[in-house]
Amino acid sequence: MSLPLVSALLPGSPAADAGVIVGDVLTAINGEQPRDVIQYQLLVDEPEVVLEIDRGGLDRTIVIDKADGEPLGIEVQSSLFDQVRTCDNHCSFCFIYQLPPGMRKSLYLKDDDFRLSFLYGNFTTLTRFTEADLERVVSEGLSPLYVSIHATDPDLRSHLLRNRRGAMSLRWLRALLDHGVDVHGQVVVCPGVNDGDALEETLVGVLDEYPELASLAIVPLGVSDHSDEPEMRPHTVAEAAAVIDCVERWQPRFLDMLGHRLVFAADEYYLLAERPFPEPDDYEGFPMHEDGIGMARTFELEFNGEVDDVTGPKAGFFASVDAAPAEGYRAPRLGSVDPSCGPTETVSNTGAASDAPVGVSVSLSPRPPRSDAPIGILTSSYGAQVLDPIVTELDRPDVRLVVVDNQFFGGNIGVTGLMVGTDIGRVLADQPSGHRYLLPDVCLSSGVFLDGSTPADLPRPVEIVPTDGRSLRAALEPNGIAS
Repeated sequence: MSLPLVSALLPGSPAADAGVIVGDVLTAINGEQPRDVIQYQLLVDEPEVVLEIDRGGLDRTIVIDKADGEPLGIEVQSSLFDQVRTCDNHCSFCFIYQLPPGMRKSLYLKDDDFRLSFLYGNFTTLTRFTEADLERVVSEGLSPLYVSIHATDPDLRSHLLRNRRGAMSLRWLRALLDHGVDVHGQVVVCPGVNDGDALEETLVGVLDEYPELASLAIVPLGVSDHSDEPEMRPHTVAEAAAVIDCVERWQPRFLDMLGHRLVFAADEYYLLAERPFPEPDDYEGFPMHEDGIGMARTFELEFNGEVDDVTGPKAGFFASVDAAPAEGYRAPRLGSVDPSCGPTETVSNTGAASDAPVGVSVSLSPRPPRSDAPIGILTSSYGAQVLDPIVTELDRPDVRLVVVDNQFFGGNIGVTGLMVGTDIGRVLADQPSGHRYLLPDVCLSSGVFLDGSTPADLPRPVEIVPTDGRSLRAALEPNGIAS
């Protein structure tokens, strides 16, 4: 059990005015020691907050009076103060087992914690879920949650999870739905294992047993060069098309019986099968945007100015275990990283009144390229398929795509969010200097790539652009620079 550490303060906030400082350890709030940022937030929402503080080994009490629900102004260092509930499944398709060696330790931790499902959108299998967890979810309104289904047939699900409890743990999904919790489901489709007739049976099972699901994402298996599972392999083009056909057969059935389409295929399937994406209305508000469902269509709409709300991706799995501020139950993706980053100068973020954790270093380029310089948009192989028609339609010879093939993970890994500094640096080294290079922020967590490098390590300065169409459009405008 750790304790909440104050990593940042909002100037002029109730906590700052009361004398709380960065580095204080909150040993108790209103007499309670919170287990996680969820309990923390509930406690500090009270109009009177009594903080027991350890400041350099000295204990003190600070009483803060504020409006009911008014933000306290404290950012704590981590989202969980007790231990992360680890996963005891051994899924052959688990990406943790496919990570190369030498990455930071936190990335190898498998979680199956319902709190991280609520906080970050992580998927939980519910194999370690308990009655006490259900009571807490219901009493504290921890909704929505995200559940890995993979198969509704008990034996097949147990086989996929390599855990005999996988055969029965979906009973907790039924209990969550019975108590009105919004749940988004996911099926990772493994060719030759849970596709074809098995996928059809899963959709039948969802209709029969879990029709209250908010949505169901059908996503393809990712296989890196570091997988040692002979049963796991990438989809063929024909298999990707078959998955799309299955989903599109079931959408009108769900629409007729439940009033919404419920099931959606990931964008990757349409890229693999070389098929056009569904129309925007078919996504029904993009409920699984952050799981790769409808990202391409959303990006296109944003880029063309057809939607006002920018639906950007949240921090997601790889930021969930590292310390992350509590604000809004979401970790920031970039913190205070400057939009023009290069290898020329390094500054340190103190953490005070900042969106980034204490001690995060970023590099700033004092001489960014001219705003009228040619532009290279850094993207992945899948990202290039989405961006190519958009860039072509611009008809601007000064704008080009710089495609980064993923050699770090290898295999069929081609999504932009898994680009790393090693691969980006290799590609940038062959690009001309003096150009503007736009880097999507989705491949960074608190300014760090998955391989542990930062934009400061790249051979060319880059401008970090929020991963949405409107931000890219703004960065491409004359004198435009993303923020």
